[in-house]
Formats: sequence, structure tokens, C-alpha cells
Amino acid sequence: MNYKIMPKAAFPGWIERLSGRYRVVGPRQKHGQYVFDEIDDVADLALHYPTSVLPPKKYLVPQKEVLLNYQLDGSRLELAIEPPPTVILGLHTCDVHALKLFDRIFSQGFTDQHYQAHRESVTLVSMECLETCSANSFCRDMGTASAADGFDLHMVDLGEAYAFMSGTEKGAALFKGFHHIFDATDKDLAMINEVLQEKWEHFPYRLDFNVQEMPELLHESFNNTMWDELGQKCLACGSCTQVCPTCYCFDVTDEVDLLLAEGQRVRRWDSCQIHEFAMVAGGHNFRERLAARQRHRFMRKGKYQMDAYGMVGCVGCGRCARACLAHIAPIEVFNELYARSQALDEDVVEDWPVSVEVAA
Repeated sequence: MNYKIMPKAAFPGWIERLSGRYRVVGPRQKHGQYVFDEIDDVADLALHYPTSVLPPKKYLVPQKEVLLNYQLDGSRLELAIEPPPTVILGLHTCDVHALKLFDRIFSQGFTDQHYQAHRESVTLVSMECLETCSANSFCRDMGTASAADGFDLHMVDLGEAYAFMSGTEKGAALFKGFHHIFDATDKDLAMINEVLQEKWEHFPYRLDFNVQEMPELLHESFNNTMWDELGQKCLACGSCTQVCPTCYCFDVTDEVDLLLAEGQRVRRWDSCQIHEFAMVAGGHNFRERLAARQRHRFMRKGKYQMDAYGMVGCVGCGRCARACLAHIAPIEVFNELYARSQALDEDVVEDWPVSVEVAA
């Protein structure tokens, strides 16, 4: 691996230089929480932060996005894709893994033009986590506490300097014309290796089983009574899906002006935990029960996305556990399902129409 070294004293100048060419986004403190936002002042950038409220996916899959503009008489129909060149700084590696999953989801089969445009306009500068960022996180179990790819640049904090590893030519280009960046020496490389080894002391395993067993565990737990127990707790507010870095479900609506002359097609985030999400024509609801919606959420994270894309759909960031008003935490759910499977718990719900459960 080829590392570059930047003294921390030079870092603000580099960010200011980037601001002249890109929209620079990074974590900053806001109302006692940390959010990804545009950085106008380098002093606002907080590279050492607990998990952000929303993941940086909002810059690739916006909460509200105009897909196209049109005239109702058919004289105009145009795509609305104009993302500005953006550098996202300080992503935790769990969010890097989440975006790797998005890259598969939005490119397989039908390619989502809007996602691809956002993805190509963004340069990702991730940050190595040297300690857990949340009491709810279990990123080591999910294999997301570090990343070997998926970024354009990757940073490691060495105390007096930052080490940078380029993942793409686009990432390396961020140093173009900047003279306070140096090749890593043998001493620097030794320090990098030491820091990367010592970090694991701060990342405990929290799952009671290997994550590779999760798809089969969930398959075997399809009719477990635990889903009904979770359904009794869930408030169906959708907070868990709003903060999740791998949730991408959306609704599409046409918004037409009062003169019925022109309109926009708009995409907004949606949630599988909302009652209307699985409702179809005729008033039938595939997942009317809260228990079925909770089951669907966990099945998607631990099995359905693995089946479809070869990656587990949970990165262990813990955002959903922090946001949940009913205190439903995935680490507790997964471990309880495992404990029940080990105890050969055969107490199942018999009245669920299994045939109507869908993975979409």
C-alpha cells in the first residue's frame, strides 16, 4: 500500500484549497448531535465524532429529488440531474461499506441514472475508526470496522499527521498542486501498522455467532414468535429506516402546477415500516401487521440482500438502535434469535400467510 503523509498543520490549507473546486461536505456538530453538512469553515469539521444522525447517503440518494420536468402537452420532457462536484470527508468505514452495497443495488439490472450521476460527482475521503463510535455499534461483527476499498482516499490519524491511502485516481487527484504532502517513510509505515493493529483492542465482538450464519438463522426464524413481540413494541414511526445507511426504498409522485401546464416527477424516501408501504390495489396489505413489518426489515438486512447482492444489508452502525423510540436494537434481536435457535425453541406463530411475504 502506498501511503502519503500530511502534517496536521497543513490540513486546513488543503481543505480550503478543495473548497475552491468542490462542495466540501463533512461531519460537524449541530444541536448537540453530529451531521454531515457543507463545511464553510474548516474549524467546523469534526473528524473524530460519534455516529452521525443521518448517514452520508443523503448526498447520493437525496431525501427529496426531482427526477424529471415536463409539460403536460408533451412539448418538454427532461431529466433533472445536476449534482455538483462534491468531496465527502470523514466517512466512517461502515458507511463506506453501505455505499458499496448501493453501488451494486443501483447498477444491477436497471441502472439508476440519478444515483450514478451523484456517485460519479462524489469523491469519498473515509476515516479509519480507531475506537468504537457508539455503544450500539457492532461493526467488527459485520466486517465493516475497516475497509480495503470503496473509497477514493482513506485517512489514518497518526497523532501529529494524517496518513492517506489512495483508492482511486480521482482520490489521488485531490492532492494535485498541493505541496505539503509527502511519501511515507519506513518509520511512518511502521507507525501506521502499529495504529491499525492496536485499534482492535477497542472493538469487541458483540454477536454471539458468526455473521456468515445470519442468513440461515433468519431463514430458520421466519415464524419465530419474537417478531410478534417486536411488533407489540414497534410504533411504526419509520425512524429506523430513515437513519439506516443501507435503506433505499422510495416513493415517486407527480406534482403538477395549478394551471395543469407543467409538472415534476419527484422521488422521496419511504419506509417499509409504515402501514401504507405494502398496500396494493383493492385495499390488500401484504404486511399489515407490525410483526410482519419488523420481520421484513430484519430479513432484508440479514438475508434478502445477501441473496440478491452477495452482501449483508446491515453494517452494524447502530443508528437504528439509537433512533428507535421503542428501544429495538438489532444486536439484541439477532442474539435473541440465535439463543432461541440454540434452545430449539419451536414456539412459532401459525397464522401468518407466509406465501404473501415478498423480498422487494
